[in-house]
Amino acid sequence: MPPGNRHIPARAPSSESITSVMEFMREFPDDEACLWWLWLNRFAPDGEWAYCPRCETARRFHRYKTNPPTQAWTCTSCTRKLYPTAGTIFHKSSTSLHLWFYAMFIMTSTRCGVSAKQLERELGVTYKTAWRMFNQIRNRLMVQDDYTPLSGEVEADETFIGGKLREGERRKLRAQGIQNLGPASKPRATVMGIVERGGRVRAEVVPSSKGYVVKTKIRQYVLPGTMIYTDDWSGYDTLRGRYMHKRINHSARIYVDGDVHTNTIEGFFSLVKNGIRGVYHSVSQKWLQGYLNEYAWRHNHRDDPNAMFETLLLRSTVS
Repeated sequence: MPPGNRHIPARAPSSESITSVMEFMREFPDDEACLWWLWLNRFAPDGEWAYCPRCETARRFHRYKTNPPTQAWTCTSCTRKLYPTAGTIFHKSSTSLHLWFYAMFIMTSTRCGVSAKQLERELGVTYKTAWRMFNQIRNRLMVQDDYTPLSGEVEADETFIGGKLREGERRKLRAQGIQNLGPASKPRATVMGIVERGGRVRAEVVPSSKGYVVKTKIRQYVLPGTMIYTDDWSGYDTLRGRYMHKRINHSARIYVDGDVHTNTIEGFFSLVKNGIRGVYHSVSQKWLQGYLNEYAWRHNHRDDPNAMFETLLLRSTVS
């Protein structure tokens, strides 16, 4: 039988959290509770009746006791088995469901990110396992797949992520006869960010910050006729005509002029960079998009009426 309803104490009125760690532990105390949650939310809301692919109709399913215990429910008419974890990130994983659920809870509870090393310490798993869990959650559950065009008041900007030159890198460049060791001396990833004021954000690694690149991304994600705010970078010169366009002159050290500014997208970039610098210390360009997905996903679900953890769990039930 599925676990019964558990009493959850009243929350403090001043608490900004929707799901606390104590509430998580009461709702999902062990692997069995996690497995039942998947079964109820993927196949059988009442716990017994589910659609049988072989019978091609709703049938009664039963979970038989075996040694060792199985994660399958069996159709009582044709013996077809359904596995709640099949097709999900939990499929064929030797890591317990309870640890998977807790890792998802941690990723949705933080604002600046949690490292795989921290997850290793909290769960008691190997670093390789912790890193794989985070990578699966970022790249399969937190992908930016809401392709509804951005509209209203939209800000667009680009930034570079890659850190400063280290002393060893400086010595190598000097040995090659390169004396101008500015920020452009180190290859860095270019990130394009587009955000609705008070709404969603899109963040993507792009080949460069050239005009045709930023123009293509804005046309891809922003509804025509939208008001777009950018800085004075010449790459945005071609936006006028298709969009209403206002610019803030950062070159003259002007950052706000009435409602003209790019502070919203710069605030998002600041959150990403502070997280990379303070939590992860370094992120390779190969995996950078996954980290951007994580931060964008949390930003886009910050005002959801349901807990982010619940939203992410429901997303994990989709094959």
